[in-house]
Amino acid sequence: MTDIAVVGFAQAPNVAETAGTTNGVEMLVPCFQQLYSELGISKSDIGFWCSGSSDYLAGRAFSFISAIDAIGAVPPINESHVEMDAAWAFYEAWIKLMTGEVETALVYGFGKSSAGTLAKVLALQLDPYLVAPLWPDSLSLAGIQARAGIDAGKWDERAMAEVAVRNRANAHPLAQLTGVLDIDELLAADYIADPLRAHDCAPVTDGASAIVLAAGDRARSLRENPAWITGIEHLVDSPNFGARDLTTAPSAYNAALKASGGDLSSISAAELHAPFTHQELILSEWLPGGTTVNPSGGTLVGNAMFSAGLERIGHAATRIFDGKDSRVLAHATSGPLLQQNLVAVMEGK
Repeated sequence: MTDIAVVGFAQAPNVAETAGTTNGVEMLVPCFQQLYSELGISKSDIGFWCSGSSDYLAGRAFSFISAIDAIGAVPPINESHVEMDAAWAFYEAWIKLMTGEVETALVYGFGKSSAGTLAKVLALQLDPYLVAPLWPDSLSLAGIQARAGIDAGKWDERAMAEVAVRNRANAHPLAQLTGVLDIDELLAADYIADPLRAHDCAPVTDGASAIVLAAGDRARSLRENPAWITGIEHLVDSPNFGARDLTTAPSAYNAALKASGGDLSSISAAELHAPFTHQELILSEWLPGGTTVNPSGGTLVGNAMFSAGLERIGHAATRIFDGKDSRVLAHATSGPLLQQNLVAVMEGK
């Protein structure tokens, strides 16, 4: 099998609202330019491009075609797209590199969540016959999941608040939310979807990110410490809320087992795509006790739709670049309540 690594990562600032268009061009161009500069490459050096975004979020068909303006028309490119978080575009690019047809790929994702009412837009991903017509918003659904965990004795509101405090303190320099939080003050705040308070929910965020992948010797020539992808898997649970235990995420756990070759014990850092505090508790229960969880602050400090999962991979890879960790895990989720999950394990060699 071909050795494939992440060699570059860039992201736009996580912000509440941008003045740019819904096609993400204004956010993507600086990301591409940063990668070109850091790696000493140009557009012509990229063998394959793959993006992740949503026409529903953009409010128009084929919005991802307009995003290609950020790449430029000349020379022509080899391009593909997924209608979901760009972490799945990352998976497609990894497969493309595995075929040996190309030796470099650039993956990008973007979302201008502020353009609409995000909590209602996300209802369009639900069962179109029985659930979507009821227009249940994403916060209310997450509240049901959080309450189920509390009633089952798996966590409580203080444990959820502790997640918010830690992530806000760990927030990366381009995060939307930063600062020191007081747990008692958080627990005194009003509910927005019982038992969820504002600190339990990721903010509505505009943002974009990009990652460069390379194979074999090409990766070694571009980065001194590439983040080698030693395993990647994505699995899905039932979309029927009544058919699964909402307090667990078996597809995430099983994907992690497959991606890690059954060995999670040496994972020293994990970036988890958890838009709600209780979801981080669900996802982290199978990690080793000494694992640093969301050292970047995770999705709770900035949740750029269709980019946030790719950002988790980028932030995890950066820890390999910097020599902070030798084996890391990155997780991305798609669909309601942790329904579909992707896990990548990366190592420094």
